[in-house]
Amino acid sequence: MLAPPASAGRVVLRQLLDFALPPRCPGCGAITQADHSFCLGCWQSLHFLGDPCCACCGHPFAHESGEGALCGACLAYPPRFDRVRAAVAYGEVARKVALKLKYAGRPGVAETLARFMSRHIEDDREAVLMPVPLHRWRIWKRGYNQSALIARALSRRTGLRTEMDLLKRVKATPPLRGLGRKERAETVRGAFVVPSERKAEAKGRTFVLVDDVFTTGATAGACAKALKRAGAARVEVICWARVTGGED
Repeated sequence: MLAPPASAGRVVLRQLLDFALPPRCPGCGAITQADHSFCLGCWQSLHFLGDPCCACCGHPFAHESGEGALCGACLAYPPRFDRVRAAVAYGEVARKVALKLKYAGRPGVAETLARFMSRHIEDDREAVLMPVPLHRWRIWKRGYNQSALIARALSRRTGLRTEMDLLKRVKATPPLRGLGRKERAETVRGAFVVPSERKAEAKGRTFVLVDDVFTTGATAGACAKALKRAGAARVEVICWARVTGGED
């Protein structure tokens, strides 16, 4: 059967675009066969995360440790959040992709990240996606919140609602790069709040915080603390990459 003229036109347009602007690897820029796909070299360099891992923070385990098993850090210092899952371990390729979205003005990368992150979102249709907020001065300087771009892409893929303004960042914090766990936690202390007039919207709900990179959990913990103070029942975290080694 012949395709309708409109469909045929779209096929031709797609072919022309693919010829002029071929899909490229998000990691190295090499031409690939499809959008949001990595070349073989970058794909093999990515370490995809999943079970077995800590039931809370998602830190990978070398061996299966049983359902609900927690890592030593979560046992010693129970986090404010309830669950963290990341698509990949933080490494050279994962870092390059995150930086392209964060600093290079490449919003399409958010779709790539969401594609790999969505498999870790639990089947809870009442859960609400929430990007980790930036301070207004950081948004003014950068022009956008990369976590919000990822959250919108995840919303399109999962059908979950996204809440952009319930959680506010009221403290302009310096970059956390290079700081240790305690210094990070102190830096973001009191940085996030749910306005008093909106606390009723948080009560009893499950929120899925969306971010690009999870390092020590200081930012996610501060966000979760603010949401639970407002009455949230559960706070999960979903991110593109997670530090799993000595970088903590």
